[in-house]
Amino acid sequence: MNVVDSSCWLGFVEDSSIGNAVAPVIADVEHLLVPTIVLYEVFRKLAAMEDSVYANGFIQEMLNADVVPLDASLSISAANISREFQLPMADSIIYATTIQYNAVLWTADKHFENLPNVRYFDKTQRENGIIVAF
Repeated sequence: MNVVDSSCWLGFVEDSSIGNAVAPVIADVEHLLVPTIVLYEVFRKLAAMEDSVYANGFIQEMLNADVVPLDASLSISAANISREFQLPMADSIIYATTIQYNAVLWTADKHFENLPNVRYFDKTQRENGIIVAF
């Protein structure tokens, strides 16, 4: 299973090298989990960048994957993960979802860089316009 962080979803929208790298993961909706907090973050950013109509259309595509709601168990797990790894609330929910489903988290968010089950894309390291570290 895979979880794509908001940073990579937005890279996908922008057709960036990160977006191109995660495109096959996003296309594999049968193995894709979308935490509800990611829906929130992506919609918020897209509505600000584009408009609500565009954001709604994109979110509809995200809903083709398995959406993981925030329930009591996941909330407690996220709180423990936040304390253990010093992650902000949204990131701890995303990572807790990753761990709960034994998934791989695809992200360009530095908070996750050295954590297990993470494929990290370093936005700052580029070679000829291509991301070389992840």
